[in-house]
Amino acid sequence: MRDKTSSPDNNAAGFLAATLDPLRYDGHVYDPYEVAGIVTDLVPENARVLDVGCGAGSLTKIIFERRTKTVMGVEPDARRAEQARQRGLNVVTRLVEPSFFVEHGKFDVVIFADVLEHLPNPQDLLVTVEQGLKPGGSVIVSVPNVAHWSVRMELLRGRFNYESCGIMDATHLRWFTKTSLLQCLAAAGFSVVKYQVTTGVGLGVYYKRLPWRRMRPALRRSLLHSLAGRLPNLFGCQHVACARRTSELALTPRSAI
Repeated sequence: MRDKTSSPDNNAAGFLAATLDPLRYDGHVYDPYEVAGIVTDLVPENARVLDVGCGAGSLTKIIFERRTKTVMGVEPDARRAEQARQRGLNVVTRLVEPSFFVEHGKFDVVIFADVLEHLPNPQDLLVTVEQGLKPGGSVIVSVPNVAHWSVRMELLRGRFNYESCGIMDATHLRWFTKTSLLQCLAAAGFSVVKYQVTTGVGLGVYYKRLPWRRMRPALRRSLLHSLAGRLPNLFGCQHVACARRTSELALTPRSAI
């Protein structure tokens, strides 16, 4: 039987010298250009929401405060789950399996905010979650963009170095471009109805490399927003997709991606 409270951080063993901070991704704030804002705005008001891999709950809290009070989190890391519960959120410490939906019912929206890249078989989880969606329900997925310019530059220099956080987080097991994300969702029976990229202003590369580190913060933010909009495959930090069952979309008009 699988350990239902196994932390994804265990996947970094052997790739980093220092121990990972389990709360390193806590601290989401609402920003319409970043993952917390984009994901939150995709959630319909008053929807019943499941946030898979919710961590310490900072994104879940934003959704709770801005979109719906009926939001539940599930997190396999016990320390992160406890931190989320201390925020007053409804969070269980376990993995998502078919039995989860027998116990907790179905949802209008299931969120995977930077989760699928940590899994050896993302499609398996997507197929499982499809069974837990209400009719007309959707999944919202965000994954890092491995084709980001900073990763491309490192590859040109012959480097593929893991880091403690960000696109090259040492706990990542899968790597996504827009095309591979859409393919993964399609293989699980989903079609994308909305797609965006995040700007990633907080990426460490913008505080280490020239000319970015010399720019005034407001100028850097404005320039990166523009570049991510014009060249999303190159400057987008994360791909964010809202998808619905392909079988349901065949019966309704589909929005342009």
